[in-house]
Amino acid sequence: MIIQILDHITDDIKQIRIDVFMKEQGFEDEFDEIDEIAKFVLLYIDGKPAGTCRYFPSNEEGDAHIGRMAVRKLYRGQHLGTKIMMAAENGIRRDGFKTCSLSAQVQAKAFYESLGYKAEGEEYLDEGCPHVMMRKVL
Repeated sequence: MIIQILDHITDDIKQIRIDVFMKEQGFEDEFDEIDEIAKFVLLYIDGKPAGTCRYFPSNEEGDAHIGRMAVRKLYRGQHLGTKIMMAAENGIRRDGFKTCSLSAQVQAKAFYESLGYKAEGEEYLDEGCPHVMMRKVL
């Protein structure tokens, strides 16, 4: 397993997000201007891209927002999502942020809670999918 933190999006990251969010989950608005400023975590298993996320400064001082967390179906159930999140949090800490926020799909809320994130506010829809804001103090 190799985990990289990159300051630019790569074709491997794009393909993971296409596979998970667009093909599997049916999202359409996958790529945006945040990809121009974000840092990216990319996890490889046996030389193959298996999972990713991105993070960037949020609108709140001292907070970084984690998004687009995805693990390809073939690699799920191996705790790779946890490894990706830990790598992102370590990068966020190194960059001087004090908290992490994320917009979790409600079906993934328990996963983020297991990593110490707490829900804030009401559920809302993003492209028809229920989400909830979550935050963790680092």
